[in-house]
Amino acid sequence: MAADSTLALSLVEEFVSGLQDSKAKDAAKGVKDGKFTVLQLVEALGSSLTSSQPHTRARGVLLLSEVLQECYRDLTEREVEVLIAFYENRLKDHYVVTPPVLKGLKELTKCTNLPPGSAVSMLRSVFQDIHVQSLMLSERACVYSMLINIMETREAELKGLGADFVFGFVQSMDGERDPRNLLLAFQIAKNLIHRGYELGKFTEELFEVTSCYFPIDFSPPPNDPHGITREELVQALRAVLTGTPNFAEFLLPLLIEKLDSDVQSAKLDSLQTLAACVSQYEHKHVAEFLQGLWTAVRREVFQTSSERIESAGLAALTALTSCLSRSVLSSDSEDSLSTFLDFILTDCKHHLCEPDLKLVWPSAKLLQAACSASTSASHIITAAVMPSLLEQYNNRAQCSHRRTLLEVVQRFIHSVKNCQSSDNDESVFLAFRESLCGVVFSALSENNSSLQITATSVLTSLAQQAGLLLESDIELALDHLTRLLLIEEDDRVSLAVAECAGALAQLHPALVISKLIPRLKNEMYTDQGEASELHSHHAVRQRCLSALAAVSIQPSVVQESTPVLLEVLRSAHTGNLAKKIFSVDEVVLTCRSLQRIAEQVQDTEEAGRCFHNIIIPHLLSLALQAALQGEKGSVKGLTSFILRHQNSFNLNLLSITYELTDFHPLSPEATTASRAVSLFLDGDVSFLPDNSFPSHMQLLKGDSWSLSRLVCLLMGSVCSLPRSVEVPQIDKLLSALEEMSCTCSHPLSYTSAAKCFAGLVNKKPQGQFVSYSLDSCACPQVSKALLLRYHPLFTTLTDKLFSLLDDAGLGPMAAADGFSLLMSDSTDVLNRACHADVRIMYRQRFFSENKAKLVQGFNAAPQEKKPNYLKALSNIVNKLPKQVQVTELPALLSLLLEALSGPDQDIHLTTLSCLEPVLVNPPQVLIHSLNDDSVFSFTLQSVRIASLSCISALSYFPVLPFRARVLRALAKPLDDKKRLVRREAVQARAQWFLLGSPGGR
Repeated sequence: MAADSTLALSLVEEFVSGLQDSKAKDAAKGVKDGKFTVLQLVEALGSSLTSSQPHTRARGVLLLSEVLQECYRDLTEREVEVLIAFYENRLKDHYVVTPPVLKGLKELTKCTNLPPGSAVSMLRSVFQDIHVQSLMLSERACVYSMLINIMETREAELKGLGADFVFGFVQSMDGERDPRNLLLAFQIAKNLIHRGYELGKFTEELFEVTSCYFPIDFSPPPNDPHGITREELVQALRAVLTGTPNFAEFLLPLLIEKLDSDVQSAKLDSLQTLAACVSQYEHKHVAEFLQGLWTAVRREVFQTSSERIESAGLAALTALTSCLSRSVLSSDSEDSLSTFLDFILTDCKHHLCEPDLKLVWPSAKLLQAACSASTSASHIITAAVMPSLLEQYNNRAQCSHRRTLLEVVQRFIHSVKNCQSSDNDESVFLAFRESLCGVVFSALSENNSSLQITATSVLTSLAQQAGLLLESDIELALDHLTRLLLIEEDDRVSLAVAECAGALAQLHPALVISKLIPRLKNEMYTDQGEASELHSHHAVRQRCLSALAAVSIQPSVVQESTPVLLEVLRSAHTGNLAKKIFSVDEVVLTCRSLQRIAEQVQDTEEAGRCFHNIIIPHLLSLALQAALQGEKGSVKGLTSFILRHQNSFNLNLLSITYELTDFHPLSPEATTASRAVSLFLDGDVSFLPDNSFPSHMQLLKGDSWSLSRLVCLLMGSVCSLPRSVEVPQIDKLLSALEEMSCTCSHPLSYTSAAKCFAGLVNKKPQGQFVSYSLDSCACPQVSKALLLRYHPLFTTLTDKLFSLLDDAGLGPMAAADGFSLLMSDSTDVLNRACHADVRIMYRQRFFSENKAKLVQGFNAAPQEKKPNYLKALSNIVNKLPKQVQVTELPALLSLLLEALSGPDQDIHLTTLSCLEPVLVNPPQVLIHSLNDDSVFSFTLQSVRIASLSCISALSYFPVLPFRARVLRALAKPLDDKKRLVRREAVQARAQWFLLGSPGGR
């Protein structure tokens, strides 16, 4: 043990006298290793602690505190007790000793073995012997940290101090200005309030010592290493000020005063604090301040030029009204609510009678904010304002006045809905039901489009109020909406009517089925009149199609609306399209309407069966019939449309199947997939309606372009399935798709086959080997499928793609399409929406594994093949995340700059897009490239704009020697024939003119 004492003495001597700070870690290690105890270290410090030099004593205490920082977890209760007594005694020492003493006390407050009463003892010593605000920043932080630590572990002991603890904290915090310490102090104050500490007679003192910082006026310095924001301080202080109703008598007058400030941030903070505090108060806390609060809030809404302040004022008014409403059954609370609402009605109600003046809207907003606070408030306000609004509507002649009044009514209805506790509550508008319906139906009968649109919004809001509209009202509303659909040509009205009809269909599907759909169906199939009416008749049909899609949300409605849409396609297929009964636009809109229904219909088993058992088979049947007619040379009906718009039509049908993959259970999708595979592999047409097809059709073989294009429908059926669903006859299907992608001569057909093949390969279970085609048509798609899932065979296909870059015929195509495809997001099959296996950071992995091959291949390639490598590099780098580009581009910069000197404009555009992120800190080689005027000689407009944008960005860096040369070169694009190019050139030239000028960069 003597040797250990010698070691401790040696470490003390070196730290205290030798000023070797590193010896503190050695001393801590000695304690941890058991070579000596903390108390033995204190004994070794004896001569240092009794020195006549304060700085020597401070070094001794500092050594002990540094050791405690590492070893406080291992102290026994006896050691903690001795150390606390030691540190408390040292608080009376010279002021230079105080900082290390506080540091040690802070470490002791973390100990789990604090003896009973020691926490209170430490705090009493600190409060009595230390004037906290005379300390340096870090020492003040130590005191606040001590308080926080003890409040977390010894709360019961602290509460035993009563209000004395609050007084000690108030004295410690008073005058604090550093934002870091303020966050700590606000946390302590919040704990005092929210954890039930006794504030007693020091309630006002605690409020004063914290509220003096309100409103927070703090702007962090540039590059602030601490990262403290004004919003953090605002939220921390607000939690204190709004934490207890005991502050109400002090806080509310303060908020009224601050709302009179000219500083916008102070107004906003005051309103937000008001909304927060009254949510904690009862009516008795705010009663005496109601007039002042109302006056302040009213002024901010009536006179503000800021939407944020207006919104905050309205939110505060809602919160205040809600506070007065919460205890409406108590003896005097209803008087407070009525008194407050009287203030609002007196100042705002008369403005509602002036719809042509600007105060109508702020008045309406204030009334609606109060109305939305509670059912009690909504009853009082609606009873006061609704009769006047409805009477004015009937007495006003101008449509603009009527529209304003109707919009005000609509907002009241909406605000009342927000305060209802449940949808089954009786509406406060029940007494005005007949008048409201009369006003709405009157507006729908007007010839003013704006008034009609507003009326549809009011009708929607009324329908959403439980029990407000009778069945007869809904029927009459549907009559009005149908009439507008058939006669109103304004697209805005048609859209509003369709949205309103959709809302009614959501709530009253049976009435929409019986009243609306039959009339729309009848109009759809009615023969057109004279040729002069042809255009308007088609417009009506298009509106009907859109309306059918809008109302098809409930499965019961879908079962009635989709047969109408399918009949349109069948009618077009039979030849009516050629007779101009159904236009091409109507066929397209029908397909899109079916897609929209698939997107929005409620996710139920009933809806799934409807689509998978009825709609999709019908669509497949129509597409197959059209393809067969096209094969025979027929150009009638739907066939004519499909022949001209095959890609668009089939992709619409494809989208429908994609939208249905999330239905549950999975059996409908699995059934559809099984049927589609049987149809395309075996020619099984038994599930198709109107079955008049040849048996054993070979849809994946032969050279019929009209039949082969249908493979994209197979893609939608099988590639959108979850990976857990097994595709039947998968190996046979893959073989047929592989053959089709390699042998078919039609681009849409072989591309769709390759995509379908790739989508299935991507979901193939791990370990199941497939013989993949390396043909150039299928290679990029399959490569992407394997890349996304990190399959080991991906490297084989990657090498094939790289070898194609040296092919004279396929090199440009492989560079432009192959590598771009690998790096781009897939919009149809290979994405997460279709349940593809997509791993994170696959682009970065591909780039890191293959960038060396690109550079080596470029260096070894003959001159005529180098552009292929440059285009591949540009397409790859352009799709990398920006942060990866910034890291990787400097090493590839010479190749990218060489790409700019070639003739390929596509390479130019992608390369310039790659260069943009590296301009944040441009390498010197990039700056020197400005000597080349070819950067301004591009021909494509988009490329010229991108190059000018890069030149503009470079003006922010040390490129003054190039100023004159760049300005001369920028004269040419100033005369460009394209306005957008000229505009970019002007901006770039202005930036470069500022270089080196007084006051410039």
